[in-house]
Amino acid sequence: MALFARTPRAPLEYSRTLWMRAWVGLVMLFLYAPLIVLMIFSFNDSKRNVVWRGFTTKYYEKALGNDVLVEALVNSLTIAALATIASLILGAVAAVMLWRFRFPLKGAVDGTISLPIIVPEICMGVAFLIFFAKWLEWPTDLIWPFNLGAIVIAHITFCFPFVTMVVRSRLASFNREQEEAAKDLGAGEWAVFRDVLIPHMKPALVAGALLSFTLSLDDFVITYFTSGPDTITFPVKVYSMVRFSVTPEVNAASTLLIILTIVLTAVALKLQGVKAIAETH
Repeated sequence: MALFARTPRAPLEYSRTLWMRAWVGLVMLFLYAPLIVLMIFSFNDSKRNVVWRGFTTKYYEKALGNDVLVEALVNSLTIAALATIASLILGAVAAVMLWRFRFPLKGAVDGTISLPIIVPEICMGVAFLIFFAKWLEWPTDLIWPFNLGAIVIAHITFCFPFVTMVVRSRLASFNREQEEAAKDLGAGEWAVFRDVLIPHMKPALVAGALLSFTLSLDDFVITYFTSGPDTITFPVKVYSMVRFSVTPEVNAASTLLIILTIVLTAVALKLQGVKAIAETH
């Protein structure tokens, strides 16, 4: 048992670790303090958020009873889900293509895929606005509906490069000898991709999906430029409400969205952990 006893830390090492933990704690508190304040004031029994008047949950009932706000939240979740699925497929395929193959103008293709990450969102929003406005001038049978479809296309465009970046980073650690061993055992290209490459990419795929979903759900600038007159998303609706005043109803709706995002992230990470444990056994 003495072999597994923990070695006592030196006083200097302990103080250094304690200082680093305190520093990380302060940084985390600084980053998340606005969210904590927002969630606390969502229970404020006052029409104004300046002074605490008491505890109440009526603004959650009011937010859930607001049909326009609920519709905006459903639109945001629908757009985020569709954009995540498409971005995951396109990003994974692009990452494998750039990692495995050599072809002319590969550097140009790589740079083009990375453009949505570099270009400011306001520029992309204006570009999408011009693109879809010109699209509406085409014949009626060629028009994509200027509502959720336009927003989904825009979100896919700026989400899938993030998936590509994450998956390529994961593929950099892949041992190509595993592919060769699988082929030596009689596996075809599709079997190698399905049974060898995809399991190695799974952590990156989960991370890319969560990143895409979060980016799409929280986006305001590009959505503001590409949303039609009959379509509104949750961030755009919250912005229109905040223009007049920040009420506890806005805080309640934002708190629900934060909780939903945390729950979905926790479930995804839990499922990933369960799969990892099952694979080890």
